[in-house]
Amino acid sequence: MSRRTSRAGLLTACSLVLAAAGTLTACGPGGSPSSSAAPELKVTGAYMPAPSMGTMAAGFFTVTNSGGADTLTSVTSDLADDVTMHATVDGAMEERKSFAVPADGTLDFASGGNHLMFAKLTHKPGQGEKVSVELHFAKSGTVRISMPVKPATYSPKTGH
Repeated sequence: MSRRTSRAGLLTACSLVLAAAGTLTACGPGGSPSSSAAPELKVTGAYMPAPSMGTMAAGFFTVTNSGGADTLTSVTSDLADDVTMHATVDGAMEERKSFAVPADGTLDFASGGNHLMFAKLTHKPGQGEKVSVELHFAKSGTVRISMPVKPATYSPKTGH
């Protein structure tokens, strides 16, 4: 009887090992997307409406991610001593320290929603000027973009 018990125990142990290996394989390459996959970021549609005053400006863009998740942790620019990130919640602007960039998803900074605020400008940028901006991500590091200054009434949907 001890031989039969040993064989049954061995079969049970082998079944558990194979089940665990199958579970781990599903999380790796060729299985379901892994949270450890490297982000693949592309920034498009960046623009800054020409500011009406010389002390503050806003900025907008879209981050498209075709890889694993990332986090936008901060933004810097030579144009301003202070660049902050904001969300618009129930019509009110709230400063955020970071924004998640979902795996295989997008992060939008658009008029009426998430946006950048540039404060303490070094100069008032004019229409047609390009502002250098650095987006700092937790996994992807720094992504440098050129943000063109558009008319104050610019709409990305119409291009005017």
